[in-house]
Amino acid sequence: MEKKRENGRIVSKAISFLLNRITLIVLAVTFVLFIGGRFELASAAQPNAELEIQKLTSCYSLGTDAIGRNNLLQGKNIYRDCFTQDAVLTAIFPDGATQTNYGTDSWADFVYSVFQGNGYTATQHLMGTINISVQNNQATMTSYLHATHKRSETSIDVANGTYEDEVVNRNGRWKIRKRTLKLIDFLNLSSPTTASSSTNARSANSSTPLVIPNIPRLK
Repeated sequence: MEKKRENGRIVSKAISFLLNRITLIVLAVTFVLFIGGRFELASAAQPNAELEIQKLTSCYSLGTDAIGRNNLLQGKNIYRDCFTQDAVLTAIFPDGATQTNYGTDSWADFVYSVFQGNGYTATQHLMGTINISVQNNQATMTSYLHATHKRSETSIDVANGTYEDEVVNRNGRWKIRKRTLKLIDFLNLSSPTTASSSTNARSANSSTPLVIPNIPRLK
């Protein structure tokens, strides 16, 4: 009888040992699958984040070109989809002059005043060479600018530069929090003019500077 009890204790210990081993194996497999799933989700989310951030470059271009068509209200509405409410926007011109505005409405007013001051009737902003780096809910982005500003049928201003952006994810949406435009040139290109149109266009080698009207700045 005592021997049977001893055998029972041995069998019970063996079963308990095996159950503990199986439990540990199950937990280890579950942990590996969980961590692997997290990495897969992160890998899958990364391309989506970069795509959403890249769309912000087009958003800004569309808003600016709306202002170039003399539609300031539409431009302001589009800007609000691209930027946070507390966004800071700065332009650094080729001659070293700078302009900083706080909030997209203030920036839109500045852009509108520049376009009106230079007599632009239309603009077209092309973005390229976009480089994005994402870390959690923050990102940086750089992009190259080539912009055409129409003065008349025979005269355009062309600008080239680089946008440097700080981007954040707030409430599931990526938006630009800080944007700095560094212009490397701002040139006028004009076709040969006739006597009737000479008053509306400048020569191809004109060095007339960009007009930046003085407007109130929001603090």
